[in-house]
Amino acid sequence: MDLINLEEEETRKIKAVLVGAPEADISELKGLVDTLGYEVARSVILLRMEQNPVYGFGKGKAEEIAALSKELEADIIIFDFEISPRKQRNWEKLAKIPVIDRQEVILRIFAQRAQTKEAVLQVQLAQLEYARPRLAHSYGDMARQRGGNFGSKGSGETQLELDIRKIREKIQQLKKELEQVVRDRQTQRKRRERVPLPTCALAGYTNAGKSSLLNALTGADVFVEDKLFATLDPTTRKLQLKSSIKTSGDEKGFAANILLTDTVGFISNLPHSLVNAFKSTLEEAQRANLILLVLDASDEKAEEQYNTVVKVLEEIGAENTPRIIVLNKIDKLTGNPAQLAKLSSTFPDSVKISAKTHEGFQQLSQRICDELLGKEIDCVIPMEKQALLNEARKTGIITEENWLDDGIHIKIKGGELKKNPRLSALLSPFSENITEEKEGQGGFKKKFGSDW
Repeated sequence: MDLINLEEEETRKIKAVLVGAPEADISELKGLVDTLGYEVARSVILLRMEQNPVYGFGKGKAEEIAALSKELEADIIIFDFEISPRKQRNWEKLAKIPVIDRQEVILRIFAQRAQTKEAVLQVQLAQLEYARPRLAHSYGDMARQRGGNFGSKGSGETQLELDIRKIREKIQQLKKELEQVVRDRQTQRKRRERVPLPTCALAGYTNAGKSSLLNALTGADVFVEDKLFATLDPTTRKLQLKSSIKTSGDEKGFAANILLTDTVGFISNLPHSLVNAFKSTLEEAQRANLILLVLDASDEKAEEQYNTVVKVLEEIGAENTPRIIVLNKIDKLTGNPAQLAKLSSTFPDSVKISAKTHEGFQQLSQRICDELLGKEIDCVIPMEKQALLNEARKTGIITEENWLDDGIHIKIKGGELKKNPRLSALLSPFSENITEEKEGQGGFKKKFGSDW
């Protein structure tokens, strides 16, 4: 019997009581708690928030929540807003169970999801930064025990200082390891930049379908799950934008290559410790030539989520990067045309797609081409300069190609200076409609050479 009870205890879900601020919608917190693997025993929305230094609101309400948690046999109380270390200590004394806030829930999810060395280091750093000011609450009783001479430090204070010192040393060690990981990432990025392909980053709210979209577009096998923060690590894959070209009256397909990167999902009130820890990951969005801002069209809070993503992009310095708004999961809106009409009105320039059915992919490819590669440029390349065609095919899109007596006549996207300065410098002697600033052109000729 004892063995059966032990197995039930090990498999039993942790029961949580959720507490939200007045008029708050805690559906997102419920999603986070579900992702963490906890069971929601009850949700409590406060009627008002008093400026109480002990619990954050009235003592009577605090005792009521503590009694409810005991009645429901809850294992933990989770607040949808940040609580200070002192209030956390007071709450745990009152309720006799662990008490955490939304920020710690997100940290725990990240700790579960971290797979690569970089992600593990980033999460550990964020956890230690969060835990350092809260360490003292676990020494509440011990710190009051004193021994020896009057005024000397007790064992609790000594242990606390030792632990704080260990945390400080561990933080410094993690930062050094992360610096090395960042250097390795920069080395990988430099290798990619040797073949100057345009870069595109997928950014968006968590669970908007970014990883599913990356898999559908590139054939990648990135882990996908219908939960928040299913993936933490950036994944870069080569994407071929397929279309067709005219070649001397004939028509055949072509594929222009770009690099597409999936990034970690955003969420409202994303802890600053995580933003700082994942800066090297978020740099992929910052350094991209184009951002695909992916929204879950089936979510009624899509507009709020858009504002959250824009805010995070501003925090990481990517607010000026060109972007395309992508409304994903439109396959879920077949019975809800009003939602689609609303989003179409709010985001008139958006591209509507389904990563599941591949609907809208052709339109998305065309928009990516237009944004990354710009308008068509006419060029006549001499026969003896045929090597330029290979360069043009690598970093641009040839939409028309005709081999005539006076040379190879092409129409190419990607020859504009602002879109592809290297290709522009190479093609400028053979085109009348490539416009370059003298300083820029001279610089590129000096770097790459004018004679091919």
